[in-house]
Amino acid sequence: MHKAIVGHGAPVAMVHCMLARHESLLPLAAAIGGQATLFDLPGHGRSPDWDGAQDYQAQAVAWAAACCDGPTHLVGHSFGATVALRLAVDRPDLVSRLTLIEPVYFAAARGTPAHADHAAGFRPFLEAMAADDQSCAAARFNAVWGAQPWDVLPPRTQGYLMDRIHLVTASGRAIEDDPAGITAAACLAQVTVPVTLIRGADSPPVIAAIHAALADRLPDAVDHVVVGAGHMLPLSHTADVAALILAAGQETG
Repeated sequence: MHKAIVGHGAPVAMVHCMLARHESLLPLAAAIGGQATLFDLPGHGRSPDWDGAQDYQAQAVAWAAACCDGPTHLVGHSFGATVALRLAVDRPDLVSRLTLIEPVYFAAARGTPAHADHAAGFRPFLEAMAADDQSCAAARFNAVWGAQPWDVLPPRTQGYLMDRIHLVTASGRAIEDDPAGITAAACLAQVTVPVTLIRGADSPPVIAAIHAALADRLPDAVDHVVVGAGHMLPLSHTADVAALILAAGQETG
């Protein structure tokens, strides 16, 4: 695992989104302060590849746990937020507070119209993966979850996404089916630390459905919406996200 430690103060561990790298959260780390530990997910950045011997999310959770030396404020974005939430369930002794920025725990929204629409919209990506067309699959994934249109991304960035697009499917079962039962009401009821949920007003509708389900099941969760922001809001609206995190920290002491 490749990790970086920046800043000074209260401990924070930050987990980036799928197909990114830890540097994507450095501006947010600087904005919220504290001593932040950031790491590259398996197969991302300068970290070794996913070992394939265990569930992809489980390996990421183990790496996140290794970044926590006692109770820590966990900040996660997208898939990284699912890692943070699962760590809070599996190792409550390591978590003092959670900030979940658009956790893509689609299983939490199962049974809603938004989830059905998400599943239908994701089908072209799965078809491209089944056809072993990494370029098409990466472009389709980026169209929904990326910050910029595929055609304007530099070739190097496109290549980075294509080389790692298989990790999207590797992580799929954990967040779509949730075999570990993390999003079950009884499980989330045990997460008693303060939870700050943050999402963009312009994000895919399934995100609002996920947030609604999590806010209903977590004992101490507050949902926040950033106007004009989409899924990549930690990068596009860093100051707004940081302000919400800092305000929540003051409220919880």
